[in-house]
Amino acid sequence: MSGHSKWSTIKRKKGAADAKRGKIFTKLIRELSTAARLGGGDPGANPRLRLVIDRARAANMPKDNIERGIQKGVGGAEGERFEEVVYEGYGPGGVAILLEALTDNRNRTVGEVRHVLTKFGGNLGASGCVSYLFDKRGLIVVDPGAADPDAVMEAALEAGAEDVVVSDDAIEVVTDPASFEGVRQALDAAGFQASHAEITMQPSTTVALEGDQAASMLKLSDALDDLDDVQGVFANFDISEEEMANLV
Repeated sequence: MSGHSKWSTIKRKKGAADAKRGKIFTKLIRELSTAARLGGGDPGANPRLRLVIDRARAANMPKDNIERGIQKGVGGAEGERFEEVVYEGYGPGGVAILLEALTDNRNRTVGEVRHVLTKFGGNLGASGCVSYLFDKRGLIVVDPGAADPDAVMEAALEAGAEDVVVSDDAIEVVTDPASFEGVRQALDAAGFQASHAEITMQPSTTVALEGDQAASMLKLSDALDDLDDVQGVFANFDISEEEMANLV
């Protein structure tokens, strides 16, 4: 899980900077609209929408903005209809990259993705070229400074979690997608509030990077994540703690 965990940690740390640039609001509005269109505007009956609302609140998105995003999806306001698209490719050192996008113009999006990949030493691949290397999983992160790791582990596993990974800066609870919401609710009921929760793509294998390849991979990941149409960037790189300290 190391590649996945490191990139998840980097994304969480850079989230505040993204919010200042307004990037994250653009992405969240699209996700709110799409989730509401596909599953309805009631978060109580739409787990996907409820998860996006939680993320929007964590990003300090105003309530009016959240409501407008939902209304776009259910038809209460005019707005674009976004299509879900997955792109696959490779980064420096042969790292597998999986991108999830919401777009109203496939030609524009694939052009932007291809440009960024090429700029940082990667390339766009055919559908299915790397998706087999990733499994969809739920990820719930609890701050170790605010909870006893052993207690979190016990509650998570009892609720059906697949794994719990404890590090100095995070307690990461991994679930299958079907159990994600139940485990999250169980942790919340036990008093362990998540600092971050998402449905993500976990790599089954990782590629070790160092030096210039590691630096290029981080720049590539950041550039892809900054594209308005890209909602999720998943990669199977692994960079040592020592190397990461020199790069971030």
